[in-house]
Amino acid sequence: MTEATTSVTERLLDATEKLLAEKGIRATTMQQVAESAGVSRAWLYRHYPDKPSMIGATIVRLTESFWREARAELDTIDGFAGQLTAGVRIGRGAYDDPGTLLMRLRTEEPHEFAECAGIGVVRLVPDLAAFWLPYVEAAARRGEIHPGHDLREVSEWVARVLISLGTSPGETIDIDDAAQVRRHVERYVMPGLRAHPDA
Repeated sequence: MTEATTSVTERLLDATEKLLAEKGIRATTMQQVAESAGVSRAWLYRHYPDKPSMIGATIVRLTESFWREARAELDTIDGFAGQLTAGVRIGRGAYDDPGTLLMRLRTEEPHEFAECAGIGVVRLVPDLAAFWLPYVEAAARRGEIHPGHDLREVSEWVARVLISLGTSPGETIDIDDAAQVRRHVERYVMPGLRAHPDA
């Protein structure tokens, strides 16, 4: 992809994101995106053949931005328990804050969102597991995870635990209280990771 093509693509995605924030998925049109980006409809269709592919690319970019920001924050935290605790908060901010564009689109226009996001919606657990794998590997190198564990399996389990903690409030832990989340992680999650998997 040439620099000029990248620039046009970025302009198109910027315009799409702006319109999605203002109008939502249903009310955003290809014509509006072309006008907002300052390109012809023909040029727009050279990049994106239809509205779902254009909005899908915007959703992918928004998601990648979220992962980048999450990684930057987690990289400043020492210890896996602290990273997991922060992961619950980050996840709640991304998926439970009504002001977040991705969450707003997902909740207000779920059918349209799923149609445009396609496989990305289905791959939540595998994608989250892949995101956490480097942190799991680093924790294993530091001795926080028993060497007998399959680290890819641990990453998927961590993804499932974080999704559960972040989306399913219970009666014994306030998931918006970092101290309570950290206590839960230290008491239940870390001992399981430190133990031999067959113990």
